[in-house]
Amino acid sequence: MSEHDAAPAGSQPAPSNLVMRVLAALVLAPLTIAVAYVGGWLWALLVTLVSIGLFAEWLMVVGAGSAALTGAGTITIAMMGACVAFGALKTAIIVGCVGGAIVTLIARGKFVWAATGFAYAAAALLASILVRKDLVNGFSALMFVLLVVWATDIGGYFAGRSIGGPKLWPRVSPKKTWAGALGGFVASLAVAGGFAACGLGKAVPLLLVSAILSVVSALGDLFESAVKRRFDVKDSSHLIPGHGGLMDRLDGFVAAILMAWIIGFLRHGVHSAGSGLMVW
Repeated sequence: MSEHDAAPAGSQPAPSNLVMRVLAALVLAPLTIAVAYVGGWLWALLVTLVSIGLFAEWLMVVGAGSAALTGAGTITIAMMGACVAFGALKTAIIVGCVGGAIVTLIARGKFVWAATGFAYAAAALLASILVRKDLVNGFSALMFVLLVVWATDIGGYFAGRSIGGPKLWPRVSPKKTWAGALGGFVASLAVAGGFAACGLGKAVPLLLVSAILSVVSALGDLFESAVKRRFDVKDSSHLIPGHGGLMDRLDGFVAAILMAWIIGFLRHGVHSAGSGLMVW
């Protein structure tokens, strides 16, 4: 759930909730950046734990959170993370396919939702690790994606609150506005401009990539909102103070990092996706 989904224009969030949001961001953002900078097994470990959390939250949202199902998915995602971290991508994919099949069989009546949730978490895992594994441009590419997503959220939040106006998709997310969507989009372009000004890429390609990632991030946000509305759930969990759960906080990032890896993969291959995203 993006920031501009939190309050309609003209309203003020509860002060305590706003303080918790800011404090959580001040702790989590530097920690994420630090671990991303170190990279390697530490980043892979963080991503693996988060992906397990995403899968567990998804199961709770769709009402399929049995111990057997959660356990099967957790073991599979953990094995995939370890394989990718140490360079065994093909093994990770095989493990994912087998584990995904087991998850689907265990889920029975909820097999479509369980399989979708497993694919969601596994895609986040693979894309996040593979983008960072690029030894030349992995960190800068990962930071680019993170900052575009954060700018989209923050810009959308302030534009949505201050301007208001027509709703973006009221049936799915009643509080989002077109002004918020545009504000987030413009903020994401500022990130691309900043990277270009620092010599981290060419301006025009980065602007185009940031535009794509910003739109995809917003769509990922709407997708998560649609799933929660389908099951009449407000927050995926209460893990992060002021923000809800991992799904609420990372819905846009999951979509954006997957798209970033696809762009990088199509240009420079599996193991140089970071360069494929940043070098034009």
